[in-house]
Amino acid sequence: MNAIALRPATPADSEFCFQLHKAAMGDYVAAIWGWDEQAQRDYHARGFDPDHWQIITADEADIGMLNVEYHDTEVYLARIEIHPDHQGRGIGTRLITTLVEEAAQRGQDLILDVLAVNHRAQALYQRLGLREVARHGDDDIKIRMRYTRPSG
Repeated sequence: MNAIALRPATPADSEFCFQLHKAAMGDYVAAIWGWDEQAQRDYHARGFDPDHWQIITADEADIGMLNVEYHDTEVYLARIEIHPDHQGRGIGTRLITTLVEEAAQRGQDLILDVLAVNHRAQALYQRLGLREVARHGDDDIKIRMRYTRPSG
């Protein structure tokens, strides 16, 4: 398995993150809203946050991004994107498992939202123990999932 690491994002990572989003999520975005290049660039420009994002690397090459928010009562996986060339290799599993463990150490649950059309991601999250707890957004396009710590 590749050596997986996280590094802080920098402003110079903006274009990488946009191209990553297009590669990893473009088909899902297109299925729901249609892909409008300028609208997506504007959305990215508003949301890109190098102070809170991390770049996922494999053997020192940039392959994805991660955004985790730590709240008083839960850990929220706001975004994880891995380039399609690197999907299916256990990288997402390793990162999310680490987040589940980290949340448990904090005495919290891990939560995330996934697009309803992204069945592959839903299957991964379910395999890792997350369960659907709600649907939201226009026409319920997003599914809220939660990993609840076992009591005891």
